[in-house]
Amino acid sequence: MDVLLAFAAALLTLRLAGALLARWRARRAPELAAWAASLLCYSAASAALAWGAAHGWDGRAFRVYYLFGGLLTAPLLGVGSLLLAGRRWALPAGLLYAGLAVGVAVSVPLHGAIGGTGVPHAQDALAFVPARLCAVLGNSLGTLAVVAVAVSSLRHRPLGNALILLGVGLAAVGTAAGGLGVGGSAVFIALAACALYAGFVARPGSLRLRRAQSAVS
Repeated sequence: MDVLLAFAAALLTLRLAGALLARWRARRAPELAAWAASLLCYSAASAALAWGAAHGWDGRAFRVYYLFGGLLTAPLLGVGSLLLAGRRWALPAGLLYAGLAVGVAVSVPLHGAIGGTGVPHAQDALAFVPARLCAVLGNSLGTLAVVAVAVSSLRHRPLGNALILLGVGLAAVGTAAGGLGVGGSAVFIALAACALYAGFVARPGSLRLRRAQSAVS
């Protein structure tokens, strides 16, 4: 069951990322590309979960999971939110960080034995500097950017930002509840991805527009 849930989460997030890429091709809005990249990272992390649950974890699967799930997803969400708010410097900063994250995930040595079907704990496999420190800073700053932009523009985009905040909360709960195992992590990934996607594509002011239309009619 854990394998099926993780694989389903990978397919779902891949489908949502593809839908965002289609919107980006139509509109060329840079925030859509950043958000699509974040959901693609979610998909890759879910695929690593499925692989580890099916065949057992090894260093390669753990590096993929840590890179895309631990180092890139939240920071890319933050880049998308900053781009939506008009902070164009976020794009080169995000690309620079992504390059750093790839270098860290590929080059840092792994400690201890990695095996079994349960998700390995980062503290058991990686030294704090640089890998875990990079994840803490990237995830903290990325989440802070998402929350700050969503809260500051909540009046102009109430439904979309509320869904984005819900998605961030679901992702945080899934990360914190490590005891849920692969299946529980996959469920929270899927729920968070759905909420985030719905928030990304929600129209600004849609609730206000519908109220105005109802008042006129």
